[in-house]
Amino acid sequence: MKYTLDILIEAPLEVCAKKFSITEYMNHWHRGLVSIEHLSGIPNELGSKMKLHYKIGGLNLNQIETITHKNLPHELHCSYATKDLDHLQDNFFTATSQNQTKWTSVNECVPLNFNMRIKLWLMPKTFKKQSLQAMKDFKNFVENGTSVAHA
Repeated sequence: MKYTLDILIEAPLEVCAKKFSITEYMNHWHRGLVSIEHLSGIPNELGSKMKLHYKIGGLNLNQIETITHKNLPHELHCSYATKDLDHLQDNFFTATSQNQTKWTSVNECVPLNFNMRIKLWLMPKTFKKQSLQAMKDFKNFVENGTSVAHA
């Protein structure tokens, strides 16, 4: 399943790209993020890997993030791997004015088993909604300093 989302952020390109790429800020816009474990590579650089630990609705979820392309402040592409799904996310940041940034997120979800294939087919809006919520949370964090860390 492939989909593209975008959002307009009331902040300069450099501010958005910096806040997006700093690992310590992730808990402010990744709902349910409990901890981050560095696995390999130079943190926040091309090829680096981190294990992200989430607790969402009583469930413990883990995913491995790998930075697959980095050209900040304009692009940061990552892959997120779980036991059921590979999620490829290409992020593009464009200055629309001096104090506005358009974030475009191109996503591809690749199911790794039959159950996830069925979930993607039956509930594609759920995956898109979750991605859009993260984008809104990032926008709110950048514009207002609002964190979802304790939500």
